Amino acid sequence: MFRQSMLLLLTFLLAGSGLAAAPPNILIITVDNLGYGDLQMYNPESEIQTPHLDQLASQGCRLTSFYTASPTCTVSRACLLTGRIPQRHGLTNQLPGVEGNYGVGLSHDEILIPQILKQSSIPYATGCFGKWNIGFAKGSRPTERGFDEFIGHASGNMDYYYHNYREKHDLYQETEELHREGDYATDIFAEAAIDFMTRQTKQGKPWFCYLPFNAPHFPTAGNKIRGEPNIWQAPDWAFETYEWSPEETDPRKRYAAVVTALDRRIGDVLASLDKLNAAGNTFVFFMSDNGAFRLNRDGLDVGINTPLRSGGVTCWEGGLRVPALARYPDHIEAGSVIEQPLWSPDLLIASVELAGAKLPSDRTFDGKNLLPVLIEQAPTPHESFFFQYRNHAALRRDQWKIVREKPNQPWMLFDLSNDLSESRNLADQKPGTVQNLAEEFQRIKNDLENNRAQESP
Repeated sequence: MFRQSMLLLLTFLLAGSGLAAAPPNILIITVDNLGYGDLQMYNPESEIQTPHLDQLASQGCRLTSFYTASPTCTVSRACLLTGRIPQRHGLTNQLPGVEGNYGVGLSHDEILIPQILKQSSIPYATGCFGKWNIGFAKGSRPTERGFDEFIGHASGNMDYYYHNYREKHDLYQETEELHREGDYATDIFAEAAIDFMTRQTKQGKPWFCYLPFNAPHFPTAGNKIRGEPNIWQAPDWAFETYEWSPEETDPRKRYAAVVTALDRRIGDVLASLDKLNAAGNTFVFFMSDNGAFRLNRDGLDVGINTPLRSGGVTCWEGGLRVPALARYPDHIEAGSVIEQPLWSPDLLIASVELAGAKLPSDRTFDGKNLLPVLIEQAPTPHESFFFQYRNHAALRRDQWKIVREKPNQPWMLFDLSNDLSESRNLADQKPGTVQNLAEEFQRIKNDLENNRAQESP
């Protein structure tokens, strides 16, 4: 561990002095609505095959208490890219419909990871390939917010093959429509990322690649054309991996094929780093944007969060605690497991540290540097984690978590050290603990409201 810490410190010092040939590359991969229990590494009873994610975990670390800062797609992405929770950056709800997805979305006053990395002593090349979902009006698009390159879609979900969101074609390169009907979306985004990383590496430029896959987001009836059924879409070979027919009707099996197709392309992205001899100098982080949805919609809510309770758009563990993996050779111990709680806003701070860049001083960040936790297995730098989405709310401190589904309900209390399923409400047994956590929740909420008012232009 000492050797790894010194290597990382030396990297930072060299990057800051301008002596390093190139600071580390940064690859952040997100997937859409993948459940905590969908992966066998978190739930051995899952039938889904993900050999490349398994390999990534064996080469780096698996995080068992990693949280998204919001349990829904739009908001979670804004939190990751800004290092700030919704009550600071102001984007607190899912963008609705064509008008919402093509509106301003995230305030233009917010600063994103690529904008900071482009200001480092060795500026980063920056690329985004996949689901954007935080606004696509003029000034809101990726190449107007710090990314040099973009291939992806504006909306929260689109058809995997026809690339339409409702009645609108929704695949873009930079700000212009890109027509690749018939190509599987997962393949498009992986190939674009590989091309970007290859070109930048060969040119000797450090790069930041944000790869937000739209898979395995559930199919949406409003996106279907030509009388197609509203079913999970995957290439034929993905079904054949399980010895199933591409005409399989079981939604859970079709979902498994979607995840396995996603896993293979993530494997291709990682293999490209090996071919470029860039894997050793690349920090890779993988996470789901939020938990699998468990809204009891027939044929759609088939992702699982076992052993966690509930799922997306709630502040139960199933909505907030997500699968996450990290790899940084010679720094993160291969095959390690990180149990310390961390969350998605930490990725901005880690990226800035790795790049030797400087944080803007005119705003508050909710992320903290997670690198010592991943590398040295240091204690979490967080005292607590505050969550609020619509009527749902929660706060975690140490092993304790309070949750409520409506503001007028009493807080429930759970001990996450022995009750991941949040099945034993201890509020009546430990009223003092509930009171302390409730007071902390209210204090944080008041501070957020005051800080938001001060930061608003």
